[in-house]
Amino acid sequence: MRHARGPLLTVDVSDRTATTTDIDDVLERTIGGRATATALAHDRIPFDADPFGPENRAYLSTGPLQQSRMSFTGRMNMTGLSPLTDGLVSTNAGGYLSRNFAGTGISVLEVVGESDELLAVHVTDGANGVEVEFEAVPELENALVPEISEYVADTRDLGPEHCIAIGPAGENLVRFASVMTFDSRAFGRGGLGAVLGSKNVKCVTFEGDSAPDIEFPPVQMDVHREAAESDDLMKRQGTTGGTEFINDNFSLPTRYFQDYEFEHVADIGGNAVEEKKYKRAACSACAYGCKLPTRDEETGLETEGPEFETVYSFGSLQGMGDVVDVMKGNELCDTLGMDTISAGVTVAAYLESEDAFGDADLAHEITERIAYRDGIGDVLAEGVHRCHEELGVDDYTVKGMEFAAHDGRVLHGQGLSYAVANRGGDHMYASMLSLEYSGELDPEGTLGKAETLVDEENSSAFRDTGIVCAFGDDYVTDERLEELFDADYEDLMAVGARTVERERHFNNQRGFGVEDDRTPYDLPDLEAAVDEYYEARGWNDDGTVPTGRVDSVVPSAD
Repeated sequence: MRHARGPLLTVDVSDRTATTTDIDDVLERTIGGRATATALAHDRIPFDADPFGPENRAYLSTGPLQQSRMSFTGRMNMTGLSPLTDGLVSTNAGGYLSRNFAGTGISVLEVVGESDELLAVHVTDGANGVEVEFEAVPELENALVPEISEYVADTRDLGPEHCIAIGPAGENLVRFASVMTFDSRAFGRGGLGAVLGSKNVKCVTFEGDSAPDIEFPPVQMDVHREAAESDDLMKRQGTTGGTEFINDNFSLPTRYFQDYEFEHVADIGGNAVEEKKYKRAACSACAYGCKLPTRDEETGLETEGPEFETVYSFGSLQGMGDVVDVMKGNELCDTLGMDTISAGVTVAAYLESEDAFGDADLAHEITERIAYRDGIGDVLAEGVHRCHEELGVDDYTVKGMEFAAHDGRVLHGQGLSYAVANRGGDHMYASMLSLEYSGELDPEGTLGKAETLVDEENSSAFRDTGIVCAFGDDYVTDERLEELFDADYEDLMAVGARTVERERHFNNQRGFGVEDDRTPYDLPDLEAAVDEYYEARGWNDDGTVPTGRVDSVVPSAD
């Protein structure tokens, strides 16, 4: 199989050391991205680790496709022990980081330990291999994400495409803090920004010209050409293009899940967002160009987005019927360094507790207070699962992760996916939603969907391993994946399956089991459907992986 190349770089910020480890054998079996990082995390993070403790490790990893010239490849993966879910989580972000990361010559960055002062870490390709510089940056305490980019530009002559960074939310250990790159692209879900914050790492830069040479077949250019020629609505409206369709035909959760449709959807949906779009934007090497730089001329507000999930979390769920208010919530999260889904849902829960839906000024004030753990923000920074009782609202989470927009109360296969997903209420773990929206799969009922769900989970895990953008599914077909990775499709899906199983096994060791594979709302035959899922996976009926099924594939951390 075609796989990523380069050593593992371990940066221990406790004693300011950096070491490289040959992981060619690991990469041959896991390819890169999420699969490689999950294998490393499984074998090197203690099962009883504190997510905020020095023993937790954060992994930033690239796949082989980031060395291609193909569209849909401008992405990277991050993995670690989540302070939000208390289990392993992987998240990925687009932008322009991946090729600068690969230029340092490494395939994976591992950050461990806990610094006694705020640090910037700089990774470059030195004459004798990768070099690491540790820089104390007390002047960046509580700096906003764009301010970090300005600092890196002034002191290193590097743009934001060379950097990952955390905002005040990460420093203040907000459990859904994100790691940002290119200012507006987020490793969003699961709180890995707070993991870097617990280690006192404000930013990491990457610069070099030592990327390994990986040859790809001509099909890469076929994908690139088709992406350029496509006239898909998403190229104009991003993921917001389906907002009104979903609202009118399925469900757009509204006013903290009290309602299933939003009367002001036209004012925050795809057309409203497109009216604010002022230029075209993309990720590295991508001709599809689906990003959404938006600007409100009246207020001067500029942001990138909002995408559909933010239209839901800072729009309908909060009762906000003005796209500019949604844009403001999006921009606050980007500059403060927070996941727009979890932050927006948490603010919506607070608005319900105060009977204040639609109060944009209050919502934006609370969003900022969360990042600094100021007053009620300190409570909300823990996330809905940990604060819902104090607020007196329902706990709309699975495994502690706030729900994405795609409503499992209506899309029952997606509801089943939320229930069993190792990272909880996240829509990207398995895209049952797309099959149910299209009518390919009946949205009603959970029984008989387990085999499809397993296939979707395996495919998503491999997509995050390659790494291929989810929006490239219509272009990067199964047959093209076989060409790109020089392997049978079944072997690629097996890599995805082992990744899901490693995540589950790690979480099992932390106490996760069948009792966690549930939703906060009733779904038809859910318990029986979960049993079907375990059977399809070959797992025990208590939701655990059978003894001996998960082997160690990576070097010891000792």
